[in-house]
Amino acid sequence: MQIDPSLAQLLAVVMVIYLLVMYAIGFAAQRRVHDAEDFLVAGRRLPLSLAWMTLLATWFGAGTMLTAADEVRSGGLQRAALDPFGAGVCLLIAGLLVAGPMWRMKLLTVPDFFRRKYGSTAELISSLILVPSYFGWIAVQFTALAEIMNMFFGIPFVWGLLLVAVIGTGYTLMGGMWSVTLTDAVQISLVLGGLLVLGIVVLIEVGNGDAWNGLTRIGSETDPKMLRLIPMSSTTELVGWIGVFAIGALGNLPGQDLMQRVFAADSERTAKIACLLAGSMYLAFGAIPLLVALAGNLLFPDEMQAKILPTLAHAFLHPVVAVIFVVALLSAILSTIDSAILSPASVLAQNVLPRIGKFDTLRSNRFAVVLVACSSLALAYVGESAYTLLEEAYLLTMVGLFVPLMIGLYSIPRCGRAANAAMLTGTAVWGLHFVMGWEIFLQPLDRFQQMQLPLSLMATGCAILAYFSIEPPWKVRWTRRGDVEESPQNP
Repeated sequence: MQIDPSLAQLLAVVMVIYLLVMYAIGFAAQRRVHDAEDFLVAGRRLPLSLAWMTLLATWFGAGTMLTAADEVRSGGLQRAALDPFGAGVCLLIAGLLVAGPMWRMKLLTVPDFFRRKYGSTAELISSLILVPSYFGWIAVQFTALAEIMNMFFGIPFVWGLLLVAVIGTGYTLMGGMWSVTLTDAVQISLVLGGLLVLGIVVLIEVGNGDAWNGLTRIGSETDPKMLRLIPMSSTTELVGWIGVFAIGALGNLPGQDLMQRVFAADSERTAKIACLLAGSMYLAFGAIPLLVALAGNLLFPDEMQAKILPTLAHAFLHPVVAVIFVVALLSAILSTIDSAILSPASVLAQNVLPRIGKFDTLRSNRFAVVLVACSSLALAYVGESAYTLLEEAYLLTMVGLFVPLMIGLYSIPRCGRAANAAMLTGTAVWGLHFVMGWEIFLQPLDRFQQMQLPLSLMATGCAILAYFSIEPPWKVRWTRRGDVEESPQNP
């Protein structure tokens, strides 16, 4: 895509101003940071207005704006099972079942939950699963933003990755959760406004001046198979779709990025409503890139290799509006980068580094931020499919942490062995398939190859069996609302 030099110059100036504003917010946020609790969970003082916005901004990044749109453009709406549909439903589930009991426990990290419920060994295992699960997700954001910088400014991809990592890490280091939250509020406002403008303009263009005609034309001229949200042509396809959807809907429930915002809310009610509101907004606004992607097939049928959202913005928006939209796109990715970096860094600083030696808590948090950013940058340089990295990031936490998290929330565990077995079993099953390159459960075996069973569901099922083989369900002390007390054997 050829970019007009004057437009590129205008975009560069606006981006510099925008980044200066973000760094100014990050610098101002430093004044609110006095200890680790301020740095990690904003002193547990986030009101609803900020809590839902930072939740939405955390996930509404390259996966929704770029990757999912391009997947839908090539394969139809069923390719959106992971993101935005699965991810949006995940936020709704969190609001209904998880946010309340997790907030009442007054934690800083998800592994803190595993320590309280199952013991220190479970804390370490959950940390070792949680931290690397973010590297792929962060790498997706680095890669997407570097590609956009190459598209608009001709910056070589290799240097673009480094520049993106430095920018995203910089203001995260300043104010921690306060910095992330305040910048998220600005960034998600830009994102939602930019998406609305692009969606309306594209529909008007498709409809020859009438947005409703544009919507009708997309529905009538798009292949009906592309409009199917859930594949029904065969049982194998349906089960595969459910497996991918489950990764999105269940995989990030144990995620530190989600729970960190729950912990930061100023009340249990705020935590619940923030998740429900963010999930609803995620599904509503996440549908816009998908609609625009389908419109792109009608407007640019011969440009399937290009990123469709930037292409449409450049083609149909007024230059000034196009610049605003691109900045909004950058905002979406940056808001995910800072949150995604802070989350595993929090776990490293609070649950892993103290085992090595005595650390200054605030300083070790900032050190962990840099370590996570460097590790993710290295993975981005190695290079994988963006969709694959995104899927694997969700999958690891689903198969490793989802089962003991949900059982622990609604029971009083007798010991930590069952949780440890579940985490190790689920992760081991996933690890075997990942190393061997098997995309379905036990792929080399003819019987399983015919069944096409999704790895996400089967590995999670293995984790459930491992848990209940040690602590059968009839011996579990179940609770109704979610129990905040730790197990007597694991103080």
